[in-house]
Amino acid sequence: MLFPPHLAELPPAVGIIIGLVIGIVGAIVAGKFLGARFLSNARRDAEEILRRCRQEGETLRKQIELDSRNELARRREEFERDTDKTRDELKETERRVQKREDNLDRKLDVLTTKERYLDELDGKIKDREKVVAAKEADLDRLVQERREMLDKTRDEQKQVLLRLSNLSEEEAKKEALKVVETEVQHEASRIIQRTTQLAEEEAKDKALKITLQAIQRYASEHTADSTVTAIAIASDDMKGRVIGREGRNIRAFEKATGADVIVDDTPGVVVVSCFDPIRRAIAAEALSKLLEDGRIHPSRIEEIVEQIGKEMQERIVRFGKQAAIEANVQGLHPKIIEMIGRLHYRTSYGQNILRHSLEVAYLSQVIADELGLDGTLARRCGLLHDIGKAMDHEVEGGHPQIGMDFCKKLGEREEVLNAIGGHHNDIPSISYYTPIVMASDAISGARPGARRETLEKYIKRLEQLEDIAMGMKGVRQAFAIQAGREVRVIVDPEQVDDANCLYIARDIAKRVSDEMTFPGEIRVTVLREMRTVEYAR
Repeated sequence: MLFPPHLAELPPAVGIIIGLVIGIVGAIVAGKFLGARFLSNARRDAEEILRRCRQEGETLRKQIELDSRNELARRREEFERDTDKTRDELKETERRVQKREDNLDRKLDVLTTKERYLDELDGKIKDREKVVAAKEADLDRLVQERREMLDKTRDEQKQVLLRLSNLSEEEAKKEALKVVETEVQHEASRIIQRTTQLAEEEAKDKALKITLQAIQRYASEHTADSTVTAIAIASDDMKGRVIGREGRNIRAFEKATGADVIVDDTPGVVVVSCFDPIRRAIAAEALSKLLEDGRIHPSRIEEIVEQIGKEMQERIVRFGKQAAIEANVQGLHPKIIEMIGRLHYRTSYGQNILRHSLEVAYLSQVIADELGLDGTLARRCGLLHDIGKAMDHEVEGGHPQIGMDFCKKLGEREEVLNAIGGHHNDIPSISYYTPIVMASDAISGARPGARRETLEKYIKRLEQLEDIAMGMKGVRQAFAIQAGREVRVIVDPEQVDDANCLYIARDIAKRVSDEMTFPGEIRVTVLREMRTVEYAR
């Protein structure tokens, strides 16, 4: 060991303590040394950090100063720009204000000039009013003097005329009134003629345009199918089979159908006759089927007639539904549809009533549309206007009243009922649709080829037309022309003047409308001609 010799002899504990003391002292010395060294390093680091902070702060200060200068320069530019803009706006405003002031000055000068002119004009007007007032006073005086002079002259002339004519004052008044009445009547005739002519031309042009448009838009066949009443047979031997033994077949057939079967000497034809078109159609179809089948006996006849009757009822309903669809009329009662279908088997002067009703429905819609009315309601009125003809063989009365009563029970509108009952002028018209249906009915019935008319009725109508014209005073001759569509009347020029021709034409037209029944319209033309003939010899 390195301890001194006198220490070696010390106890071990003391040695440990001494060692510890020595170690602690050494540690303290070493710690001071290390601390001094660490402190020295810390100072250096602190100085270095402080130096860097000073450098960064200087750099940051310089950057802030630069940014501040740039921002100051930018704001200065913006301020100068805004200032220039405000300065320009102020200059523009100042210019406009100056211009407005100049305009106001000019207007003020103009108003001043006008005011001065109006003052001058007012003065002239006042002077002129004074002159006019003076002239009016002179004129009133002259008029009064002239009136007094005329009254005096009239009295003198009146006395002279009374002396010359040897008439009393009352008689002279009557003669003068008669002359004035004749002149006034003649002038009134001319005014009426001119006014009526202008109104007729305007109304005729409008009506002709609407009528032609309606006819052109509805292209229908010219001749409608008529009810078949003659049945063709293969040979005359079949007539005996139709009659049967002792006539039992024909009696059974007539009893089952309600129609008459006429078997005569006409070759190849058996005629079915019945006032009811439905029963006549059933009988004709049943007889045709029996002739095709060849088995003709009472039980077979009843079977065929019953079968045809059921088919006919279904066919009638189908015809009614098809007509309602074609006319585009909705909401019809089933009984009304059935009656419409029955019209398929009804004709008037050879024209099928169902096709006629469809024509009237379409024409009524076209006319109503042209007049700005309800085309749907007009179509309904036109389709149902002749529905009474489907049952006029079963119900007493005219078909307009029958149809109106029938539709009234089934809840039809008042306009439809009036069109049905009034389309032949049987009742007054309460709506615009009744005259529309009347016009459409006339168009459908009067178009060429629509209806057939017997020769006797045709000749009778022409004679009646000529007789009405010849019954007027002053008429020399009358001729019905253009198949009764026009009557030409020639008057005596010595008895009738031009003004009275108008009255004669109107009276003839009124009598024809009241006394005759005809489709469409009849034109009345009155002719007056004065011929003066002289011969030079």
